[in-house]
Amino acid sequence: MRYRITFVAGLAIGYVLGAKAGRARYEQLARTARRVADSPVVQEVAGLVGAQVGNAGRTVYDKTVDKMPITSLRDFLARPTDEEIELVEWETRASNGAQPENGRSDDGADRP
Repeated sequence: MRYRITFVAGLAIGYVLGAKAGRARYEQLARTARRVADSPVVQEVAGLVGAQVGNAGRTVYDKTVDKMPITSLRDFLARPTDEEIELVEWETRASNGAQPENGRSDDGADRP
């Protein structure tokens, strides 16, 4: 709630100061902002920054895909959990006649 009050107060102060400055001051600020934005130096820097951000985003995406190769939500949801993988491995060992990992057979008797 405090942040809303601060925001509204800032908005009101900005409105009052803007109204006092008048249209001429607004036009002057707008012309200056357009001149700066259209400056070749600013355009060049903006292009470089945009390229770096794009490259950084692509690098993050590539690293993420390497660690988690998921192409869709359906692929993600279809992946077995660690518990499911362990259960399948346990069932495979049990069906092959191998002794379970905990050293007990299915009937609960200790076996060497």
